[in-house]
Parts: sequence; C-alpha cells; structure tokens
Amino acid sequence: MIDNAHFPRGAALVVGASGGIGSKVAEVLAADGADLALVYNRKAEAAQVIAEKVSTKASVHRCDVTDQAAIRALVDAAVETHGRIHTLVWAAGPLVDQLHLGETPIEKWRKAFEVEVHGFFALVTALLPHMREQGGGSIVHLGSAGHLRWPDRDGLSVAPKASNESWLKGIAREEGRHGIRANSVLVGVIDAGMFHELMAQGAFPPEWVAETQKMLALKRWGQPQEIGYAVSWLASSRATYVTGQQINVSGGFGI
Repeated sequence: MIDNAHFPRGAALVVGASGGIGSKVAEVLAADGADLALVYNRKAEAAQVIAEKVSTKASVHRCDVTDQAAIRALVDAAVETHGRIHTLVWAAGPLVDQLHLGETPIEKWRKAFEVEVHGFFALVTALLPHMREQGGGSIVHLGSAGHLRWPDRDGLSVAPKASNESWLKGIAREEGRHGIRANSVLVGVIDAGMFHELMAQGAFPPEWVAETQKMLALKRWGQPQEIGYAVSWLASSRATYVTGQQINVSGGFGI
C-alpha cells in the first residue's frame, strides 16, 4: 500500500476479524485503502475468506489474547509483514450467556474479563512502543451502547467493555503526546454475528425484540458495515484531532 488520503503506510491490526462485525469492519477499512493484519482465534477459514476478498494487502494471524507470548508473537509478525501497524481495532469477544448479574457465576465473570479486558490491555501495551517509534497511531475499541443504558442480562458483555472504556481514556490522555489516539464505537443491536447466534439459542424472545425496538429512535437493527464506517473514520486521517471519545452507533438506543 502507498500513502493515501486516509491512512499512512502500514496496516490496521483487526482483532476479531473472523466475527460477524469484525469481518465487515475489516472490509470497510480495506475499501477505504487500509492494508490489513487479520487476527482470529478459532475461525481460521472465516479470516482467510476476508483476506482473499479485499483488494488491499492482507495477512492472517492466529492469537489467543490470554497468552502473553502469543500477543508478542502477533505484534512481531504483523510488523514484520507490513512494516508498520498504524491502527489497532479491537472487535474481539467471546459469545457469553445472557444472565442477570445476581445469577452470574464468578467463573464466567472472570473469563469475560480475562479475554476482553486483560487481553485488550495486554495487546495495547504491547503495541504502544511500536506506535511511539512510528510517530503515532490509532486505537479503536468496539464497546457497547449498554454503557449508556443498562441492558438486562447482558452484563458479561457490557461490564468488560465498560472497564475498557475507563482505562482507554487514560491511554488517550497519556499517549497523546506521542501522536497516539484512542477512541471507541459503542455498538448497538447489530444484525450479524453473536446476535444471530443468541437469537438461534432463544436468548431474545419476541417480547424482548418488541421492547428493545421501542427504545430505538431508528426502528431497525444496525448493519455491521455501519460499525465499520465509524471505525474507519476514527482510525483515519479524517479524525486526527479526535481522541478519548465515543461514537454511539445504536440507532438512538435509550435517548
């Protein structure tokens, strides 16, 4: 890739690129001119499909983000392949049970935080030295619109992401002097990925659908590429004076 109007040389490291939302985020980034380092944990074939589909340079990497050595190896491999990682997109997260907080086993709670909070933090801190050396970079976290209005039974997804929102503002504050920006996209109900899986499990009965849509200003579910548009803008040169912020892409959930 050569420098263009939106991204410098190098690649966007997309963690969770094999998922229903992460894959579309990757496609939008590529359509906007970014090379890609696509990261998966279990779905190798899905990540490879995206790599073959996009028109920019794309590499595929496996990483268990709970493994410090694997994170270091991922960063080294991505930098070796692309020369620079200018953007980190965190779109990872396990499929979690829908439980009220008072019914949530501590083991499930710990696992959710181990992956989404500790894994993300470990990857960010592993990438920071590289981004400083390169004169800056962008970190984009996919959070939850549930940070603005608590969604019952979704604590295993919302709480870890809310934790990330807190310390990510610290990264924005502390690393801004190095040209490193950190922002979030708050994701609403998106017609893709985990939403489909949970619907198939019966986690969202018709009455839940009806009540949730009442809380939407825009009376439809979001599309995964709409998350991608927000991510790409935040990561690009169009948002170089934006850091420590959240964009709520949820159809007006809760307003």
